[in-house]
Amino acid sequence: MTNVYKAEYIWIDGKEPTHTLRSKTKVVPMGTEPPVWGYDGSSTYQADGHDSDLVLEPVAVYPDPLRGGDNKLVMCQVMFPDGSPHPTNSRTTACLAAEKYKDHDAWFGIEQEYTFFQGAKPLGWPEHGFPAPQGGYYCGVGADEVFGRDIVEAHLDACISAGIAISGINAEVMPAQWEFQIGPLGPLEVADQMWVARWLLYRIAEDFDVAATLDPKPVKGDWNGAGAHTNFSTKEMRDSLDKCIEAAKALGERHEYHIANYGDRIAERLTGRHETASYKEYSYGVSNRSASVRIPWQVARDGKGYIEDRRPNANFDPYIITRLMLETVCGKFQGEW
Repeated sequence: MTNVYKAEYIWIDGKEPTHTLRSKTKVVPMGTEPPVWGYDGSSTYQADGHDSDLVLEPVAVYPDPLRGGDNKLVMCQVMFPDGSPHPTNSRTTACLAAEKYKDHDAWFGIEQEYTFFQGAKPLGWPEHGFPAPQGGYYCGVGADEVFGRDIVEAHLDACISAGIAISGINAEVMPAQWEFQIGPLGPLEVADQMWVARWLLYRIAEDFDVAATLDPKPVKGDWNGAGAHTNFSTKEMRDSLDKCIEAAKALGERHEYHIANYGDRIAERLTGRHETASYKEYSYGVSNRSASVRIPWQVARDGKGYIEDRRPNANFDPYIITRLMLETVCGKFQGEW
């Protein structure tokens, strides 16, 4: 019987244009919570060498499904030693928005697409040339249609064991591309859990000598990009189709602002082809997967529910997405703009 456990501290770095994940392990006495810790910010694009100490402040703790036992995964936010948030810490502003608009009881369900690579090519693709054109891969079955299912199943089991609110998985339109969904959850919970689920995906794929990428256009040409469709509702929307439509219209009024914050290289994905609307214009519609925002058919039928913002890239920051949607939709409901 050991009197310690291993805590894997996970945080977001300052890499540009897209922040990525880092982690390291602390051995913690049994019966105590993971404490505040530190690291060298000069090695993560977050500090200069002459003043490099940064602080890891735990914000969410989960059972570690990989190490098992009493070991933990610790999601952290990055702070300066004086207690102020680092500029790369997007969680702090998301917290402010979540508190400001808490009376709207916002729920999020985020669909994270990603692509497996082995070496310089997507997993399972031929050494030369391309696989058969898209068509049979989405939710496909069989070794000629689907690549990486063993990794996906291991990731699903790990998320469930960690207490992550993962609600499903499926093979996507491009071969070697997959999706998992987190939610419905509140804004901070869905963002924290999305980052941890991403970390688990990367870490599990390591064991298969495979890399998982959130690149929004992993293969150029006539292949689907990778997005993060974000389903959103408030208590008002869950009671009224008119409020769902009002929310969709509000998102359109701030289209350019959202596009600028929905992930790097968004223009490569939102071309108006491959089940996307063009980033240059905004649209919404019932059961329309070529629109910027889709109102699902059952929402129109039931006269209440949620909307799906189809614009975010796979490489989005979930703290930024949840904050923006709260500020835009709930702010509109409150007459702030």
